[in-house]
Amino acid sequence: MTSAIAGTGRILPDHCCAVLHLADWLSEPTRQYLAHTAAGQSLREIARVTGEAPSTICRRIRRIEDRRDDPLFDEALRLLGAEVAQLHQTQTHAEEPTTMTAPFRSPQGDEGTIAREARRILRRLCETDAVLAVAQDLDRAVVLRPGPDGEQTRTAVVDRSVAQAFLVKDWISCLKAGRIARYTITAAGKAALRRLLDEDRRRRQAALGFAEAATPFQAQHAVWGVARVTEGGKSRKLRVNLAESPLAILGRRKGPDGQPFLSPALVQAGEKLREDFERAQMGPRVGQNWDRFLTGGDRGGFLNDSGLAEGPRAARARVSDALDDLGPGLADVVLRVCCFLEGLESAEKRLGWSARSGKIVLKIGLQRLLAHYAERHGFVPALRE
Repeated sequence: MTSAIAGTGRILPDHCCAVLHLADWLSEPTRQYLAHTAAGQSLREIARVTGEAPSTICRRIRRIEDRRDDPLFDEALRLLGAEVAQLHQTQTHAEEPTTMTAPFRSPQGDEGTIAREARRILRRLCETDAVLAVAQDLDRAVVLRPGPDGEQTRTAVVDRSVAQAFLVKDWISCLKAGRIARYTITAAGKAALRRLLDEDRRRRQAALGFAEAATPFQAQHAVWGVARVTEGGKSRKLRVNLAESPLAILGRRKGPDGQPFLSPALVQAGEKLREDFERAQMGPRVGQNWDRFLTGGDRGGFLNDSGLAEGPRAARARVSDALDDLGPGLADVVLRVCCFLEGLESAEKRLGWSARSGKIVLKIGLQRLLAHYAERHGFVPALRE
């Protein structure tokens, strides 16, 4: 007897049906972990169902197992595992194996409850120095924020089960363990909050008849900040999405020494190349094939731009000179990441490079690009405010 997973086309033996009814909000690694530890599925069986390598499944399971040092996370998985084991045992001992139709009742609640509480609690956790305090013997957790006088102020209260769901979804992480554990919001939690708030905004706009806003997953990855621009000799501040360019994301990541992996000067050099690239109208929208732009035989075809203004002509020359100075390899990854806004993983696959090698090559390319701009154009990076 076999059963199919709805919407996936995957076929599972009936004795695996217990894991098919897990709560919708559980991540795929958590489902696989519970299928292995609670339902007794082997790694190869899970890999055969998901179409992934057993080593990948094993790494995910080990990663979740390492997190069980956190008592609250361990408690959440024990409750989930007990429900899965009970469903699996009921299905295994049935006289006639049939597909189970009863929904999995998660001890941590349903998706609607978690999303509703997330709008309230995660917003409070985004406040300065706010933490979620969970005591070992209490059924409720509280959000605490230090006041001006140093005293802790309670700003919100939430059920312990919902706090467990936040932890399983990786929205919060343990800051300090102990009899009263303290948790802070993670980057994934902030992204989830942005997505939920954007969904609310889109519903309000739809109710008022406005045009549809950005998709929630697009808003989830937006990181808003302030940048200063100069137009017509006047300087003003603009609200911008700092995560629009892959360079901005790499510029915020820390290296082993605690410093940003890409310095502000390197990020500005990449942004200058992209500015010239856009000004020269060299993007795919012009209808020409730029896949062979870096080859010497085709370079001359881009010099004839009759009818274009001098601005695009000069910008095109600056891009051409910069890429010539970088040379093959460095120019490839800089062009794809800075101008085409491709992610590093995508660029590595397109160029046939090994994983995680593009980041180092990109940094070397940006260093040479910055030196090129400083030598040829006297480029001096502006100070960020």
